[in-house]
Amino acid sequence: MNPWLILGGAIASEVVGTTALRLGARAEDASKYGWYLVVAVGYAASFWMLSLVLKKIELGVSYAVWSGVGTAATAVIGVALFGEVVTAVKLACLGLIVIGVIGLNLSGAGH
Repeated sequence: MNPWLILGGAIASEVVGTTALRLGARAEDASKYGWYLVVAVGYAASFWMLSLVLKKIELGVSYAVWSGVGTAATAVIGVALFGEVVTAVKLACLGLIVIGVIGLNLSGAGH
C-alpha cells in the first residue's frame, strides 16, 4: 500500500485522538471515559501506522509531515469546533509549519 496514504491515516487518527482528548476534558459525566477510549485507540492506531510508514519514508520527513499536518489540522478544528481564537500570529505560524513540511518534501529528502 502507498505509504503516503498510510501516513494520511496516521495523521487522521492522531487528530481524532487529540480532538477526543479535548472533548473528554470538557465532559463532566461518565462520557469522558468513552472519549478517553477514543484517545487511546486513535493514538495507538496513529503510532502503528506511523511505524509502517517509517519502512518506506525517511524518519525526518515522516515525522515532519505527521506532526506538522496534524498540528495544523488540530488548530483548524480548535477554531471550527471549539471557538478558539484566530490571530494573525497563529495563522502565520501555521503557515510556517506548512511551508516547512513542503520544503522538506521538495528537498528530495523523502525520495
